[in-house]
Amino acid sequence: MARVANPVPALEQFSPAARAWFADSFEAPTKAQELGWRAIGSGDHTLLLAPTGSGKTLAAFLWCLDRLANRPPLPTGRGGKVVRAGVSVLYVSPLKALSYDIERNLRAPLAGLRIAAAREGLPPPDIAVATRTGDTPSREREDLRKDPPDILITTPESLYLMLTSRSKAILETVETVIIDEIHTMAGTKRGSHLSLSLERLERLAGHPFQRIGLSATQRPLEEVAKYLGGDRPVR
Repeated sequence: MARVANPVPALEQFSPAARAWFADSFEAPTKAQELGWRAIGSGDHTLLLAPTGSGKTLAAFLWCLDRLANRPPLPTGRGGKVVRAGVSVLYVSPLKALSYDIERNLRAPLAGLRIAAAREGLPPPDIAVATRTGDTPSREREDLRKDPPDILITTPESLYLMLTSRSKAILETVETVIIDEIHTMAGTKRGSHLSLSLERLERLAGHPFQRIGLSATQRPLEEVAKYLGGDRPVR
């Protein structure tokens, strides 16, 4: 695995609004966040091994949220409703319950970024988050297809089903894929199935997307990195 130093302090890579929110919410970045943001901010495929409570999930998401918050204004349709071309960040969890926890945990940074942007005199970011699992009603699935979110939280099985349905069109715009609890997938049949889905997704998108893996338990680390990246280098 490549290990490249980055002399830029981790938080300096973020916008003023993101730095202000983080400073209001935390004393300082954890080691997982410091190292993770340097790798993620460089665009590298990144594997984070850190204990529970170390902030590794926020390390993966904050960079994505800040990027979405500072993109050019999206077009609007009838009634001024924002029109999104498709999903930008895909979060894959092997546990449906974890998927719902992540959606709840995103509410705080999203609200914080809006407040911080207002303080800076900037327009509030409009970032949509949605969940798609086997329990999602068919009407909500159709709504997702017609009005895709910026961040989609899903499971390996639901990702496979999306790739075999009309919904696959909203995944052509994916730029980042976050795989949580990656240790439960590596070396298993379910994990092999997910690997194939990721390769299908990359072919569908027509461009490489950044891969970020998270877990507190990964052994051996080099093999999990190979699982995440395939033949791609992973930090």
